[in-house]
Amino acid sequence: MSEQPVGPIDASQVPRYCGPSTFARLPEIRDVDRADVAVVGIPFDSGVSYRPGARFGPSHIRASSKLLRPFHPPLGVSPFATLQVADAGDIAVNPFDLEDAIAGIERGADALKERADRVLTLGGDHTIALPLLRSLHRTHGPISVLHFDAHLDTWDTYFGAPYTHGTPFRRASEEGLLDPEGCLHMGIRGPLYDAADLTDDAALGFAIVRADDYETDGLATAIERMVARLGDRPVYVSIDIDVLDPAHAPGTGTPEAGGLTSRELLHTLRALVGRNVVGADIVEVAPAYDHAEITGIAASHVAYELLSVVARNAAI
Repeated sequence: MSEQPVGPIDASQVPRYCGPSTFARLPEIRDVDRADVAVVGIPFDSGVSYRPGARFGPSHIRASSKLLRPFHPPLGVSPFATLQVADAGDIAVNPFDLEDAIAGIERGADALKERADRVLTLGGDHTIALPLLRSLHRTHGPISVLHFDAHLDTWDTYFGAPYTHGTPFRRASEEGLLDPEGCLHMGIRGPLYDAADLTDDAALGFAIVRADDYETDGLATAIERMVARLGDRPVYVSIDIDVLDPAHAPGTGTPEAGGLTSRELLHTLRALVGRNVVGADIVEVAPAYDHAEITGIAASHVAYELLSVVARNAAI
């Protein structure tokens, strides 16, 4: 860990609506020796099945992150003072060839290992999770995926295509990247194509905490189930912003009614203190469908929550 992290620009000296366009106005990765966490964008949405636009998600989240402040009261931590966090820019990949793009993301993730201990990725659509997991698997072995989403994303193909934003975790399971005893979906809801979608998903090793479970069993019970499932395994946190109800995140490609509130999601993520979080992504932010920056603000706070958890874990 860095001795004296270079933090964001001081908001008491430069107004928060000014300054660089990096995440939280943090330094670029080229301006630090090494980062504890690199924030990287992947502006890619060629794998979507409904509304496009998530390629503009990274810049939208970065713009919203200007609102963030340096101290996290519930966790009692200043993440940017505890960790060296830096913005690594964007991984630019082929927008016309899915498999070439996936390979490019994987190479980009591998390259970042030379500069950062962990990577927080701003998507982009959920296709990007597969190459990111491939890269992490080479370092950590089988990964427990903690997947926040309205949808399972373990479908087989769309129109015969094996790589889409609805298939990354099936492909990851088939490739042996996942720990089948520790994977968990949270926030699942809405109609499915067939009842077999659930049995197929269970066969891949996923347990489910549904959005309805937050209502019927309560937040504390949902968190207890999450913590018990993850144990001390290496955990990759993958957050599709449509896990939130459209009232809290309208700017996304496949919204579903009945989702989590922003407060429920942030509280759930806070409970990852003590877990071995090795990486994370926030995907499917599509600013063309956002208004009043609601979705961008939610996504930037989700990113801040994850960074604060990593910082708190470093202090334990």
